[in-house]
Amino acid sequence: MLDKIKYLYFKFKQRYGSPRIHSELNALGYRISVKTVAKYMQELGLRSKLSKKFRVTTNSKHNYLTVNNLLNRDFYASKPSMKWVSDITYIQTQEGFLYLTTIIDLYDRKVIGWSLSNTMSTEDTTLSAWRMAIKNRTIKKGMLFHSDRGIQYASKKFANTLDSYGVIRSMSRKGNCWDNAVAESFFKSLKTEMIYGNKLITREKMKKQIFQYIEIWYNRNRRHKALNYKTIFEFNNNLQFLKNVA
Repeated sequence: MLDKIKYLYFKFKQRYGSPRIHSELNALGYRISVKTVAKYMQELGLRSKLSKKFRVTTNSKHNYLTVNNLLNRDFYASKPSMKWVSDITYIQTQEGFLYLTTIIDLYDRKVIGWSLSNTMSTEDTTLSAWRMAIKNRTIKKGMLFHSDRGIQYASKKFANTLDSYGVIRSMSRKGNCWDNAVAESFFKSLKTEMIYGNKLITREKMKKQIFQYIEIWYNRNRRHKALNYKTIFEFNNNLQFLKNVA
């Protein structure tokens, strides 16, 4: 069992702690408690990568209209495209910063839209990620879209785009990152699991790594605490099975 735990730990690039290693073992047919996995990992000296505090990246000093926090930290969604959350973060490279914008569906925590750009313009960040998201998922009038109060979200161009689809906008209270905890948590995971502790690389290499992290790792293979440590694929596949037998 120790060898299996060690194998899984390095297979997932030291990103998993005992709860996720436990879920992987269960998926492979092993019956073992989380406490036992934690004990074995401690004996082996295996720890998941530690997170760091992040600096605030939101530019809310603008004259555009903002809206109220309608999401109100209710991060549960009973169906797809009921509630989407979005955020922007800086990614450091050898050649300067890249700006990563993501849109996450709270139903299954999937990153359904994202953009990695050299500029912070609305066109290159929020609008680019939005266009990808609506290609990946159908939306209906009345869907809630939550973000911070940054200029890219408050701009007339982005606000008018959401209004044209009948989307209801929601924004975090000023200076309160917990109002957008799911989006913030994604960036925390990405930077902890992929970036921190590694050497700076070129923009081009970083773009490839971000693609691999989001599309191959996070959306397909990573186990999510919010989904009871299932992958997004397992979560959706299980619900589809239950619908078929109902």
